[in-house]
Amino acid sequence: MEIDENYGMIEDIWQTLFEIFDDEAKKKNIALHYTINVEHEHILTDVTKVKEIFVNILSNTMKYTPSGGSVMINIDELPCSGPGYMIVRTRVSDTGIGMSQEYLTNIFEAFTRERNTTKSKIAGTGLGMSIVKKYVELLGGTIDVESELGKGSTFTVTLKHKIADENYYVKNYAENPETYSEILKDRKILLAEDNDLNAEIAEAILERAGLKTERVEDGIQCVNKIEKMPAGTYDMILMDIQMPKMNGYKATQAIRRLPDKDKAYIPIVAMTANAFEEDKRDAFAAGMNGHIAKPIQVDKLLSTLAEVWGKEMTDETDCHV
Repeated sequence: MEIDENYGMIEDIWQTLFEIFDDEAKKKNIALHYTINVEHEHILTDVTKVKEIFVNILSNTMKYTPSGGSVMINIDELPCSGPGYMIVRTRVSDTGIGMSQEYLTNIFEAFTRERNTTKSKIAGTGLGMSIVKKYVELLGGTIDVESELGKGSTFTVTLKHKIADENYYVKNYAENPETYSEILKDRKILLAEDNDLNAEIAEAILERAGLKTERVEDGIQCVNKIEKMPAGTYDMILMDIQMPKMNGYKATQAIRRLPDKDKAYIPIVAMTANAFEEDKRDAFAAGMNGHIAKPIQVDKLLSTLAEVWGKEMTDETDCHV
């Protein structure tokens, strides 16, 4: 495993996670709250692994907390002796079924599950906490758990992050008085993404910016959806490249060959695993209008979509002059 360091905002990371689990909490009647108390909001870290750590922890927390319970997340910055770094301590506490002291000694070993959860038929592989511990250690952090049967559990995670220089986040919007949200509000995005976690993150970002989303899981489904639905149903496609059955390049080429030109010319933005120039060239060669790299950065995603949409509208206006 390697660290893929990139820029992120602590508030954005947690807002995304909160939105992913908010619907589940409401369905189970679980009170879900979080507080953030950090001095340095902008960080350089492996944002995807940070999210995966807490997706695993929160998934278990929601799974083992009964209806009427509560989950509290506290994010605090701790003093750090290393210049240019910060330490974030995150505590996730629930009022769930808890764990025995015997099981706590084995919780971070692969394929271990508390016996009372297997008896109660609660689904799970037992792999999650083993992966979480590896990711936490890879990021130079620690993870501890306190629990008591029938009284809930508290996971405490500390992670060390670089503090991002202001060049990463200070932007000049003077040339474009419209915000991304104003440009993109109420646009409908067809999201082609086979990975559930990546899809949930993208949907949360898009919906928070005022866009409407619909998801398909591979290139064939994406092409079929465009063919089946009336032209204008979707304003844009956000297309993952690495998908089963038909990848994003082939799906784009199939859409561009559709006889209905209104469907064939729909704006398509590629999502790839990196930002190499070769990937950008391949995306444009396949007929795509834009390119963003994973893991998704909120500002970059919205600015790219706004730029592609704005160019599309300009091109349409020019065609009608």
